Amino acid sequence: MNGELRKTWNEDHKRLTAMILIPREHKEASALLLKLHGLLHGACGDTDGAADYGERILKGTKEEALRRYPVESTDTRNSIVWHLWHSARVEDITMNMLVAGTEQVLDTDGMLQGLNIRFSHSGNEMTEEEMAELSAEIGIEGLLAYRRAVGQRTQEIIASLEPGQFRNKVTAERIENVREQGAVTEKSDWLTKYWSGKTVGGLMLMPATRHNFVHLNKTMRIISKLQRRR
Repeated sequence: MNGELRKTWNEDHKRLTAMILIPREHKEASALLLKLHGLLHGACGDTDGAADYGERILKGTKEEALRRYPVESTDTRNSIVWHLWHSARVEDITMNMLVAGTEQVLDTDGMLQGLNIRFSHSGNEMTEEEMAELSAEIGIEGLLAYRRAVGQRTQEIIASLEPGQFRNKVTAERIENVREQGAVTEKSDWLTKYWSGKTVGGLMLMPATRHNFVHLNKTMRIISKLQRRR
């Protein structure tokens, strides 16, 4: 996604923010949400393959660069694979456990094995040793498959929502389920408290779209810096 596309994405996201909680704007908001979300995920949305931001990073970058930790960047030390995994995990948790009230994509048969890591939480507050371990061991093809599956599931959830449901609040029972299943660590409980004050529309804006966009932009800055050093 080049600079012009990123600018357009941001402008459209601002427009989405203004309409997503208005029931009479539901059809237009849903269509725009599906488009903006699809641009961030490979094989999702009506993008015609033009800007599947995350998949292009995974497929177009050498494995050594994907796994490098720590990285030298102005706003992160974390590896590219961590950013892509973390943003997918947060989307999986919020869209499935909090919005849909269903099991996570991570719990699909073979998904965790494909990722080849022992971490099943959101990835917040990890130690440097844990970051290094994940960066070295995560399965690249498994990560690609996980991102695709999470993205597709989110698209299905968005399409299933009825007018007015973007205004629904996250329930305390679903927040507690996130804690009980260890999807967020005790040290990261600030995150569940943050989510507990959100509407469904709020979660669609952040993390399902904006959070992904921020982390994908960070990975592109890492890649650009590595390329300049060659």
